[in-house]
Amino acid sequence: MIHELKILPEYFEAVTDGTKRFELRKDDRGFAVGDEIVLKEWNGAEYTGRSVKKQISYILKNYTGLAEGYAVLSLKD
Repeated sequence: MIHELKILPEYFEAVTDGTKRFELRKDDRGFAVGDEIVLKEWNGAEYTGRSVKKQISYILKNYTGLAEGYAVLSLKD
């Protein structure tokens, strides 16, 4: 499955340069290991036209300290 998601410019840069290899997201889309996510840069008013595709390699949820209904998605190229 492919999930298309908005991402703010400061986070988009960190994902594209490899500094940020995870996403914290509301777990409302049925994310699964092996799914792809397309992160589309959103400046708060519109899409910038830039995007990056990553694959979900691990999902952390139902963990102490993580808000209920949220998941940390580990990303790989």
